[in-house]
Amino acid sequence: MMHILFLCTGNSCRSQMAEGWTRVLADDGVTVQSAGLEAHGKNPRAIAVMREAGIDISGQESTRVDERMLQAADLVVTVCGHADEHCPILPAATQKEHWPLDDPARATGSDDEILRIFRLTRDAIRQRVECLLTRLREASST
Repeated sequence: MMHILFLCTGNSCRSQMAEGWTRVLADDGVTVQSAGLEAHGKNPRAIAVMREAGIDISGQESTRVDERMLQAADLVVTVCGHADEHCPILPAATQKEHWPLDDPARATGSDDEILRIFRLTRDAIRQRVECLLTRLREASST
């Protein structure tokens, strides 16, 4: 069983989307959760654009990372620079990967322009999750 933890600053957008995609796309041998260095609550736009893709992340909670989560994780994926720079010390056997994703919550402009940025982020995260899961499948089959 592989346990993945997606980590960002506030656990409101990017890590939530990554958790949602992984829940849908991963095999039974993968468990996933997301957390933040802080808990900023759930972003309604992230929930909306994931719903457009057929994934309901509204039941996921904005959670602050704790030692139990870090101990359980086989892989920690940081999805923002701040979380990468301030990532807590991980257990020796835990792998870490960084995905430098811009924060869609900082997008400006009209509602349509902001939603376009959220959709681009959602789609970029899906591609990264698919690649990660492919690598994990290949590694487990060798």
